[in-house]
Amino acid sequence: MTIIKKLLNKTTRSSFYYNILLLLMLAMISSCTKDVLQKSPTDRFSDDAVWKDKNLIEAYVNNTYRILPTGNTYAAQRLASAGTDELYGRGGAQTFINMGNITPSTLGYLNYWTWTSNQSTNYSFWLVITNVNIFLSNIETSPVTDLAMKDRMTGEMRLLRAFSYFKLASFYGGVPLITKPFRLTDDFMMARNTYDEVMNFVISELDAAAALLPEAYPAAQKGHLTKGAALAAKSRALLYMASPLNNPANTAAKWQAAADAAKVVIDMNLYSLFSDYKSLFLLANSYNSEVIWSRPFNYTLSNEEAYLELSQYPNGYSGYGQVHPYQDMVDSYEMLSGKLPKDDPTYDPQNPYVNRDPRFYMTILYDGAPFKGRPVETFLPGGRDSREGPISSWNATETSYYLRKFIDESITNPGTLVQGNSPFIFFRYAEILLNYAEAKYFLGDETTCRQYLNMVRSRSGVTMPDITESGAPLLARLQNERKIELSYEEHRWFDIRRWKIAPSVMNTPATRMDVRKNLTTGVRTFTVQTIYQRAFTDKNYLLPIPQAEIEKNANLVQNPGY
Repeated sequence: MTIIKKLLNKTTRSSFYYNILLLLMLAMISSCTKDVLQKSPTDRFSDDAVWKDKNLIEAYVNNTYRILPTGNTYAAQRLASAGTDELYGRGGAQTFINMGNITPSTLGYLNYWTWTSNQSTNYSFWLVITNVNIFLSNIETSPVTDLAMKDRMTGEMRLLRAFSYFKLASFYGGVPLITKPFRLTDDFMMARNTYDEVMNFVISELDAAAALLPEAYPAAQKGHLTKGAALAAKSRALLYMASPLNNPANTAAKWQAAADAAKVVIDMNLYSLFSDYKSLFLLANSYNSEVIWSRPFNYTLSNEEAYLELSQYPNGYSGYGQVHPYQDMVDSYEMLSGKLPKDDPTYDPQNPYVNRDPRFYMTILYDGAPFKGRPVETFLPGGRDSREGPISSWNATETSYYLRKFIDESITNPGTLVQGNSPFIFFRYAEILLNYAEAKYFLGDETTCRQYLNMVRSRSGVTMPDITESGAPLLARLQNERKIELSYEEHRWFDIRRWKIAPSVMNTPATRMDVRKNLTTGVRTFTVQTIYQRAFTDKNYLLPIPQAEIEKNANLVQNPGY
């Protein structure tokens, strides 16, 4: 059995990936004088070939980056957000999930995005873990004699495996902890380890990776994992471990560990808030001062690599408009006063988009928003970006909103399959500041909590009023600040669960804005409407292990309630 098949069926736009192209070309060369039955396959490498060639070993490492599940791909376009109060995916494929109706046999898109690999892309946390286990069992006897190179690759792989286990534990709780390649004589019927066992392994591996990885790379090697990436992952992992869902006794030592981990990243003095919230996510600003770990893409090599503009542009701009922010998400953006719309007497529900947090305008396209030379029109009847638009009725928003964040607005016609290749950011500095603020809050240090929250709020181009609350109101402000600053970046699914606020968040109606225009007077009328009623019960804190996995392994115990 080979360990790499079609190693470069997908690649990314980053300099350290390009060497794979040459390696594949070399693999296609085989001797014409050999008997046909003795020829090696030309679309893959054998195990023996890989571990005898340091270039192939590095290509193997690079391919492991590629198969890590991530946002910004066509197969996983904002899937985590669609399972929360952030946005609605066209056709309502997420509604049965948000209504609490998932079962071990009906996980929908959550199946191939979390436990099972996506068949069209091979993105899979378990495949990453398998790759890393194979790598670690071979690297010491490989021809890689450059100690710095060996340490760097080992650090990268241990970080990728640790992050994969962290994600699996965040979705499912304890999972089988597999750290070595299986042999034919091994017992494949493994039981689940506990959540704490998995997470303690994650923290240990992140520490080991941080010790092996450099703080930075030369320009030609940008994209490799760094010490900062390992420490940022540790910050998030320890924060989750300290949170109410996983720390019911509210043990202060866990919050202290989370605070210390975040402060280590801050004290590296390598990262800072980028000057422009809107453009920090774009290809032109890849590896900017705020980015700690990002995944580059190259749409020209595969439309699975990135699909942002075509996916997110409104239908009137030749986009597919696949994801639509909820009205309840829009209502979470503060007024310039620092108050929520419901608490600000100046808020006018018939003029709802004035004087809002600047991040609102950089994140969401609403009716009347200036975009590429004209205002967005989601009104009925006849709005160019509504279901009555002249280009497409199917590709229209179902909430009256489109997602603006992440897209490269220099793209004029995404229908021509021209894409911007925006990278997906796994970790950025703003999150670390928010992690630190949260840990300090739960340690009783509200002064430091407010200080770091306000550092994020005062970032260039945002400059929202300082938070001054204490006690429970401060926690509410902290949670809302995280919701806004990190919107649509695959945080909300986990945050509402680890804080144990999911019952109050997800047992509410999912809402939209209905916009009507009087074609005679031009006056618009805004009415909030319910799309469907969400539901959340205790079992929904974790996902069920897919039924097919339970049937294959009697030692896998299903999560409670499923």
